[in-house]
Amino acid sequence: MKPKLPKHIVVSDCEGPISINDNAYELAAHFIPNGETLFSNLSCYDDVLADIVHKSGYSVGSTLRLILPFFKAYNLTDQQLEEFCTQNIALLPHITDTLNYINGIAEVFIVSTSYEHYIKALCKTLNFPYKNTYCTKVSLDKYPLNPQEQTRLKELAQEIVQMPKITIPPNARSLDDFPATDQATIQRLDEIFWVELPKTSAGKLLTEVVTIGGQQKAEAICDAAKRTGTQLSNVMYVGDSITDVEAFKLVRESGGLAVSFNGNAYAVRNAGVSVLSESTLATAALAELFCRVDNKKLLLLVRVWCREVLTKNSLSSMSMIRPFTVYPSTLPEVQVITPKNMEKIVQKSCAFREKIRGENIGRLG
Repeated sequence: MKPKLPKHIVVSDCEGPISINDNAYELAAHFIPNGETLFSNLSCYDDVLADIVHKSGYSVGSTLRLILPFFKAYNLTDQQLEEFCTQNIALLPHITDTLNYINGIAEVFIVSTSYEHYIKALCKTLNFPYKNTYCTKVSLDKYPLNPQEQTRLKELAQEIVQMPKITIPPNARSLDDFPATDQATIQRLDEIFWVELPKTSAGKLLTEVVTIGGQQKAEAICDAAKRTGTQLSNVMYVGDSITDVEAFKLVRESGGLAVSFNGNAYAVRNAGVSVLSESTLATAALAELFCRVDNKKLLLLVRVWCREVLTKNSLSSMSMIRPFTVYPSTLPEVQVITPKNMEKIVQKSCAFREKIRGENIGRLG
């Protein structure tokens, strides 16, 4: 009798490793005047609260929570949100083949900060089981606004649009390390979100909606492992942004594989392996190695990542997705991240990320 193989699960973020969307950014740009600037400014503020201030009870990825009162101010409904999500899904090449292939060797989960409207639309497009997803649940229709609040929220939205963009200084440890203009902007945003908005009915959106980012993503991984009877050492996690940092830390500390896929600086600095690829087939190749060999050998193979080595290790048997046909001359760039090469990979990955997803989305935290 053959020995029973350990169960493996592959858990992936959605926007970045699966699609090129930033759904909330796109919603803001479509439904709110100057919404792209509003969202970008709130994203920078989100990074400050999570990475510098370490605000108590605050979860990274809460840009999706902070933007909600302004969606209400501009009359966005759940139906409009669902329709927009369904009509505006932009997938990375070969993702259907990738998910189908990985599903044959491991159980697959999606853990995303995205709104449930987007994840449900994505699941229908990919024929992926919604029960294997974790995402931010919200119903805009449950939160009515009176005309006075609506007018005030519109005023606040345009005030935020006019604010100078916050830039986190290199090696910043506290707000004292920020220029005076940025400190003033952060102070004003604190007043808006934690003093003024809580006094309105829209403030309930800031307290009742739980975004799946940061620690919530790590908790989702633990839940997925428990559901499948899988040890955390047999978890491969794929992410690309600041919302994946806690998930990366959990998986790496548990002996699993943490993969930055076209990641930003936050992702690269906390993952174990970096992937720069226009296609998701690189994820399938790593998943196959992860399920076939132990992590020590996997990292050795990644260090000598080339067609000949991968062929010898049976990856050429992946006939369903034909990776060596898709990459006729060169394979996607896959590297083990070390303290020595980390900053070089950060620069290359950030540039590649902007190429794939566009500058505006690529530069979001």
